[in-house]
Amino acid sequence: MLGFLRLRCPDHHMVTWCVLRSSIQASLPPFQHTHLTQTAHLCLRAAPPSGLSRLRLPEGQRDPTLLRDHLTVQRRSQYAPYSQGPTQQGPKPGSATAKYRLQTRLAVTVLFGAGILGTWWYVRKEKQDKLQRERIEQLRKVAIGQGDFSLLDHTGQRRTKSDFLGSWTLLYFGFTHCPDICPEELDKLTSVVTILDEDASLPRVQPLFFTVDPERDDVVAMQKYVKDFHPRLIGLTGTPDEIKLAGRDYRVYASAGPKDEDGDYIVDHTILIYLVNPDGLFLDYYNRMKDDKQIAESIRNHMKNFVRLFTD
Repeated sequence: MLGFLRLRCPDHHMVTWCVLRSSIQASLPPFQHTHLTQTAHLCLRAAPPSGLSRLRLPEGQRDPTLLRDHLTVQRRSQYAPYSQGPTQQGPKPGSATAKYRLQTRLAVTVLFGAGILGTWWYVRKEKQDKLQRERIEQLRKVAIGQGDFSLLDHTGQRRTKSDFLGSWTLLYFGFTHCPDICPEELDKLTSVVTILDEDASLPRVQPLFFTVDPERDDVVAMQKYVKDFHPRLIGLTGTPDEIKLAGRDYRVYASAGPKDEDGDYIVDHTILIYLVNPDGLFLDYYNRMKDDKQIAESIRNHMKNFVRLFTD
């Protein structure tokens, strides 16, 4: 970039344009460099060789090349802050500053990720809660389990639907003379309640057994029958009209078949287990294809997502 203009003095010492330019840049501020450098350049070109004899170098540095290098080093050290290029090296890997910067970046990344995750979790939870409330509101409008019942339990005590409000209940409709299906379903119901009882964080489930054969299933027959299943199982019976009203409320189909020569008969009926929440609302049902573990898991999920509508 410099391009030397060589001039020869009478004493045959080589003086270069670089020496004078370096002297100007080392002794004056940057904003005066351009004007004075151009002026000095013109003067050197116009002056006779004899006029250059007045240029004196510092004692001990008569070599223009050495003077140029000396002034260049001074200029760079004095005006380094005005340079556009990098003048300092970054922190070495492993130094305290580098570790601090790395820790700061990691902390910012973690906080940013946690913020996004927290926002996603909050939005997801709000959406699930809204869907759950909408589902419960829809269940309130469903004409299943909306009515009341008044029946006798297997101890002869009058029971109504309000007696079981505030508790999770599992309902099954059957009859004591059922040869195989009813015992199997009540065994499965007993297993479901036992599985749920093993989780102390879950509320207790109350199993109920409604007869669809009030003519044969009186209080004594129900008391004897329920002993073979879960100890909390309550058997409910009543008059034909009371039983029909309770079954109609849950859309239970029941029809007695023809009697044989011994007077025995089979009752064809709906084979479902009904889940009712603490508000007394029908929540779900399970057919014969569901086993005890699947039913227990479904009930557990309903319990965890349950939002009560009524406080009384």
